[in-house]
Amino acid sequence: MMKRSDDLQEILRRIDHRGYPAYKDTAGAYQFGSYILSIDHVQGDPFASPSKVSIHIDGKKAGFPADMIQETYTRTALADALIRRFGKEVEQYSHKAKGSGKSGLISLSRPGQEVLARSACEISPDTGNLIVRLEIGFPANGRTINAGELIKILFRFLPQCVERSLFYRNLDHKHLTAVKELAQDQHYIRQQLKERGLAAFVADGAVLPRESGISDRPMRNAVRFHTPASMETVMELPNAGKITGMGIPRGVTLIVGGGYHGKSTLLKALERGVYNHIAGDGREYVITDDSAVKIRAEDGRSIKHTDISMFINGLPNGKDTKAFMTEDASGSTSQAANVIEAMEAGTHLFLIDEDTSATNFMIRDELMARVVHQDMEPITPFIDRVEELYERYGISTVLVAGSCGSYFYKADHVIQMFQYEPAEITEMAKKEAERFSDYAKDKPNPKNSEAPVFDRKFASDQKAARNDRMKVKGMGKDAVSIDKDTIELRYVEQLVDSEQTMALGYMVKYARQKLFDGKKDLRTVAGMLEKIVEEKGLGAVCEGRYLPCNLAVPRIQEIYACLNRCRALRI
Repeated sequence: MMKRSDDLQEILRRIDHRGYPAYKDTAGAYQFGSYILSIDHVQGDPFASPSKVSIHIDGKKAGFPADMIQETYTRTALADALIRRFGKEVEQYSHKAKGSGKSGLISLSRPGQEVLARSACEISPDTGNLIVRLEIGFPANGRTINAGELIKILFRFLPQCVERSLFYRNLDHKHLTAVKELAQDQHYIRQQLKERGLAAFVADGAVLPRESGISDRPMRNAVRFHTPASMETVMELPNAGKITGMGIPRGVTLIVGGGYHGKSTLLKALERGVYNHIAGDGREYVITDDSAVKIRAEDGRSIKHTDISMFINGLPNGKDTKAFMTEDASGSTSQAANVIEAMEAGTHLFLIDEDTSATNFMIRDELMARVVHQDMEPITPFIDRVEELYERYGISTVLVAGSCGSYFYKADHVIQMFQYEPAEITEMAKKEAERFSDYAKDKPNPKNSEAPVFDRKFASDQKAARNDRMKVKGMGKDAVSIDKDTIELRYVEQLVDSEQTMALGYMVKYARQKLFDGKKDLRTVAGMLEKIVEEKGLGAVCEGRYLPCNLAVPRIQEIYACLNRCRALRI
C-alpha cells in the first residue's frame, strides 16, 4: 500500500533525536503530489555511503513528447539532459542541511562530454514513466538523528528541484528540441558512414583540442578543423541541414606530421567519436564507426587462451600461440592479443598510435631484417597484416605515425597534420616512397594467416559463484574490484566514465555467478550481457534491493575487454 508524504513526516518526527539506525524506519515509497519518493536504501551511519533515493513520475504527468522517447538514441539524449538539469538544481542545495559526516549531501551522476545511458535517469519508451536516482546524506548530530534537517531536504529542497527540472511543462522546450534534433543528426551520420563506406566523419569547424590533460572541455581559441578539399564529404542532416567535413574512407589511413601538430589529437577525437557528444563540446559531429577499438601495447596484462598466431608463431620455448596464455604479457604479445580480442568483439576499425605501440609488433626495418633473419623472428608485424585485415576481415585501420615511413606503402590515404590543419598528401607520399628501397616495399606480404579461432570457454570458481555478498568496488576509470579480484582497465582507453567501469564490475560479477559454466564461449557470454542490459536495463545485472545511481552502459567492446582482463576466470 502506497504511503503518503504525511506518513513520512510522522515517522521522522517520531524517530527524531534517536540513534541513527532508526532512520531505517523511513524505507519505502511515499506519494508526494505529482511524484513518488522512494527511499530505497538507508545508510547505517552518517559517515557511510549516503542513502539511496529515487523519484518516480508517471509518464502522463511528466509530459514529454512521444518523439523524444520512442527511439533509443533520442531517449538517451533526453535522459542525459534531465540529469544535467536536475544536477544543477540539487547542487545548490547540497550541504545546506547541516550535520556530521555526509549529512546534507545531495548528489547524482555528473555526466562528462559524452552522452551515455545511465542508471541515474531512466525513461520508459512505452509509457514515458520517469525514474531519477540520487544519493542523500541523512542528517545527524554525531550519530543522533536530526529529523528536522531531513524534513528540510525532502519537503522543501527536493520538491523544488523535481518541479523545476523533471516536468516538460517547466522546462525550456526549445533546448529539449535541440537536444533531440542533435541526437537525430548524429544518428543519421552514423547510418551514412555505413552507406558511404566511411570509417569516420569529422565536420568542418569541429574543435578537437581539449582544455587540458585533466579537462575534457573544448580548448578556448583552438584551431578549428578544416577539411582538405580532396576529402570533403557533404552530409544533408535531417535537422541541421547541409554540413561539410572530412570523410575518412574505409581501408588503411595514415595520419602523419611533426610533433605537436595535432596527430594524436585527431586520433583521440576519433576514439571518442564512438559516442555522441553534447552541444558545445566541439566534437558533436565527429562521428566514428561505433565498433572502433583503440589498440595499444599493454605490458603486464593477463591473456587467457587467445589465438595470436596471426602475429606471433614459433616461440623458442614452444609455447602455443593458438591458445596463448600469460599472466604478464610483453608489449608485442599484449598488442597482438588486443588486436585479436577486438576482432572477436566485432570491430570494423582499429585506431592505433605509434607512440603507444610496441615497435617490434608494428614494423621490422630493412637493416634489422638483414641482421636478424626472418626465420629467427617469431613476430609477423602488423604492417604485414594490415591489408589482409581489411581485404579479408573488413577491418579498417587509422594509424598515427611520426617516424615509421614504411606504412606509406600500405596506406590507401595519407593525412598530414600541420598546426592542427589536415592536408591530404597520399599521391606525394606514394611518390616519395617509391624513391626508397625499403623492407616493407620489397618484401612480399606473408600468406594469409589462418582465421583466429574464437571458441574460448571459461568457468567461474564455484565458491565465488555461490557468494551472494561478492562486492563491486570502482577505482575511477582505472580498475574495478570484484571481491578481491582487481581487473585493470587503465589502458582500455575508450572507457570515458567511471560509471561505465562500475557497470562493467556488476556485469562481470553477474557473468561469474550466472553465465560462466565452462560450456558457453566468451562471445556467447558477452552477447548475453549486452542483450540483458539492452532489454532489461542495468538493474538486471545488479540483482540488489535497489539499482545504484552511478552506472553507465558500456559498449560491447568494453564488455569484452573487461572479461578478457578478468584473472579470476579459468578454462
